[in-house]
Amino acid sequence: MECRDAAVSSLSWALIVGGAAYMLRQTRSHTPYGRYLPAEGRCCPARLGWFLQEVPAFLLPLLLLLLTEEPGRTGDRTGRTLLLCTFMLHYFHRSFIYAFLTRGRPVPLPIVLAAAIFCSLNGFLQGHHLLHCAQFEHTWLRDARLAAGFLLFVVGMIVNIHSDHILRGLRRPGETVYRIPYGGMFEFVSGANFFGEILEWCGFALASWSLPATAFAFFTVCSIGPRAYQHHRDYLQRFEDYPRSRRAVIPFIL
Repeated sequence: MECRDAAVSSLSWALIVGGAAYMLRQTRSHTPYGRYLPAEGRCCPARLGWFLQEVPAFLLPLLLLLLTEEPGRTGDRTGRTLLLCTFMLHYFHRSFIYAFLTRGRPVPLPIVLAAAIFCSLNGFLQGHHLLHCAQFEHTWLRDARLAAGFLLFVVGMIVNIHSDHILRGLRRPGETVYRIPYGGMFEFVSGANFFGEILEWCGFALASWSLPATAFAFFTVCSIGPRAYQHHRDYLQRFEDYPRSRRAVIPFIL
C-alpha cells in the first residue's frame, strides 16, 4: 500500500524518531504539562486552546478530500475514504465536542502553537498518503486487518470518550480539587483516557497497514504513555487510599 513519496517517508520517520526522542527525554525528566504546568505567561482559555490545536488535523484532511479526484476502482476509493474519515472522526470529536466540554486550565500559547503545528503536519501526512499514495486491492474491504483495526479503533474511541466524561464529572464548575476517578477503564488503569487513545491509533494503524499510520501510533504511545505514568505516580502520592491494583496505562501490565 506504500508509494515512493519523499514527503510521506520523511514525515513518517520524523514521527518515529521524534516519538523515541520524546520518550527518552521523559525517562530522564518529565516535561511539565497540564496539571504540572503553572498557567503563567500568555495563556489561551482551555476550550479555545483545545479547538485551535486540534482542528487542523480535521480541516486539512477534509480539504484534501474535497479537492482530490477519486481515481481507481470502487474498492480502492472506498478504502481510502473510509480510512481517512475514521481519522477525521477522532479530530472532529476533539475539536468540536471535547474542546467545548472541557473544564481544563488555561493552556500556555507555546503549547497550543506546538500542538497545532503537529496536528497540521500529521493531518497532511495521513490525508496525503491515503488519498494520493496508498493503493488498496478490491479485496481489502474484506481483509481481517481492516475489520480488526476498525473494531479496535471504535473500542478505543468509546473508552476515550467515556473516560473523559468520568474526569469531567469529578469537579463542579469552578472547582480545582483533584479526586480519584472510578468506573470504566479507570478500574484498571490511571490513564484510561490515554489508554483509549492508544487503542484508537493502534487500530487505525492496523486497518491502514501503512508506515504513516504506524508512525503516528508509535508517536502516540511515546508521547502520552509517559504522561499516563506521570498521572499514575501523582495519584499514588496525592491519595493514600488510591487503589494499588491499578496500573498506569496498560491493564494488568504497566
